[in-house]
Order: sequence, then structure tokens, then C-alpha cells
Amino acid sequence: MAVTLAEEIMLLSLDEESGVPEQRHMVRWAVAGGILLELVLAERASVEGKYLKLTDTTPTGEPLLDGRLALLEGWLGGREKRRVKEWLTKDRAKAIKAAVESLCARGVVIEQQRKTLGLFPTLRYPEADSAPETELRQRLQAVVLNGAAPDERTAGLIALIHAAKLHRLAFPNVPRKQVADRIAEVAAGKWAGESVRSAIRDMQAAVAAIAVATSATAGS
Repeated sequence: MAVTLAEEIMLLSLDEESGVPEQRHMVRWAVAGGILLELVLAERASVEGKYLKLTDTTPTGEPLLDGRLALLEGWLGGREKRRVKEWLTKDRAKAIKAAVESLCARGVVIEQQRKTLGLFPTLRYPEADSAPETELRQRLQAVVLNGAAPDERTAGLIALIHAAKLHRLAFPNVPRKQVADRIAEVAAGKWAGESVRSAIRDMQAAVAAIAVATSATAGS
């Protein structure tokens, strides 16, 4: 399987020189949302309004998704549905770790441990294979800067970028005002079937609500 939405968000977040994730707090919400949206696209889960439920527990063959599928089944505990925000809150820290481990397993990045000030261990993930990020950024540029029509996965990725306010990570050398309107247009557009579009919209709303709450807490 191609690199997943969650892994694409991780690639956008990794600093090119240091290999350290940037905007980590909001990235982890978007990564968790990306995994869940990928399960929706694979017809393993559905998101309706504030709630999510599993529709099929058959493995997808993608370890990152199947690991979350098993965790979701346990978390639901026999209930038909639970709130999307509760799952994202529970999964956000573990999801970002799982996504970067998946990139390591693919050989896209490598894990390096360094000590800050010679004392505190830190992890960094420099790229070993630049092709996936290059393809990703070319695809985003084609849609956002050049006006190409997105496929549903790219539309979902852009919706998550918009909701989590990750514009700078996606377009580090372009002023936000130059891309914000197009990103918002794609996030709200009719680029996919109604069920997928509804899931993208609901996922975007959940992540956006978290982003607003996070900003309010930071400013208080």
C-alpha cells in the first residue's frame, strides 16, 4: 500500500535538517484523524456527526491501519458507536509514534537518538528516501497552487491540514494568505462521494474544534 494519510502528515511535519517533528501538538491530532479517515476510505469504519463506529473488522493488510482497527474494536467494547473526539484524544500520542514507526519500517526515515546538552535523549527522524515526500508535495502543489482537481485521499489530507492549521508545514515557503483560500475551498469541496465527503467534513470539524480549544488554552 502507498504511504498513508497519517504518514504523509508526519512527513510534512519533519524538519528537513533536524528530522524533528514541528508543530507536534496539532500534528498528533491530525495524524490520529488521518488514520481514522483512512479506515473510513477502506470501508472499515464510518464517521457520522460526532460519532464513529466500526463497519468491518477484516484486516486491510496495512499494519498501521490494522493496529488501529484492533485498538478501536477494544475501545468500543461492544458498543455500536462512541464519540470521534474521545477516540482522537485517546489515540493522538500513540498514533504519532505508530506513524513514524511505520515510516521507519518502510525505509522512508531512520530513527536516530541524540542527547541534548549531552544529557537528555531526543529522537530525530531524517529521511532515508525522499521520494514519498517529494511526490506528496508535488501533489499538494498541483491541487493548491495550480488548481488541479484532487482525488478523495488528497482532499481528505488537505481537509486535515486545514482543520489542524498546518498550512506552514504543507507550504513552508509560501505565504499563508496565498494558499489559505484554496485549501479552505478544497476542504469544503465536492471532490468525493457523499459518504466519504461527509466523513471528511465530520473529521475536519472534530479536529478543528480541538484546534480552537487548544488555541484558547494556550492564550489563557
